[in-house]
Amino acid sequence: MDSVVVSTTLRGRATSRGRERDAAVAHLRRLLPRLEHLGTAERPALPLGVAAVDACLPRGGLAADALHEIVPESYGDMPAAFGFLVALAGRLLAAQARAGDEAQAAPEAWDAPLLLVVSARGLADCGRLYGPGLQTLGLDPGRLTLVEAGDERDALWALEEIATARAAPVAAGCLGADLDLTASRRLHLAAGTAGLPLLLLRPRGAEPASAAATRWRIAAAAAGRDRFGSLRRPRWRAALARCRNGHPGAWVLEFDHAAHRFGLVSALADHALPAGAGARSAAGPA
Repeated sequence: MDSVVVSTTLRGRATSRGRERDAAVAHLRRLLPRLEHLGTAERPALPLGVAAVDACLPRGGLAADALHEIVPESYGDMPAAFGFLVALAGRLLAAQARAGDEAQAAPEAWDAPLLLVVSARGLADCGRLYGPGLQTLGLDPGRLTLVEAGDERDALWALEEIATARAAPVAAGCLGADLDLTASRRLHLAAGTAGLPLLLLRPRGAEPASAAATRWRIAAAAAGRDRFGSLRRPRWRAALARCRNGHPGAWVLEFDHAAHRFGLVSALADHALPAGAGARSAAGPA
């Protein structure tokens, strides 16, 4: 009789433990989406300064603690996509600096460089970085630290370490080969934990499955010229193909060299994509 009672009690305890385990797993599953956005409520969004674009982004700007991807529209658009990354990084650095000033942060906290990690294949067909060109796109070459990685695996490791160490207010990377969903999720979580925006230039035809908060598809556009016919403002055809908690859209953007800010080319700009178009563009080739 005693053995029967003990056996029944053990079965009851096992059943209880099983229910507790199932409840714990269910709780973790509910918690996972919030873990992917650590610090979102506390970190202000970083606006691009273009009302039409910021209106499509959640909270009026790019998440300051997330992974953001940039993909060229075609193989020949890689230099344009890199230029957009540089202009965007410069904009984010300036926004971070202003936020630090408003919070009365120590000035040295905003002297940290932009850390750019480039794999051996990342910009192999685009030549070397050119300081005056970076300056034209709003990025002081003196604030750039270039990390040249041997391959994609080393580049991903370096980006994750930079985020983990909080070594810079903004980090960026250029890959020459695609990365899988797991790798992008690791980078996104690292950026969220560190509270920094991480920009990643991926090659044409990148796998659409990604944990990134936004994906930008960039193509070159005819630059603005001054009255003498000289190049004045670089332009891009920028499509926000994917935006978590936001809306897709497409515009022609330009960068004002004098003011170091983005602008909308009104005469050429596309309207925001209609409902359902974002899903179709995300499903198609990136």
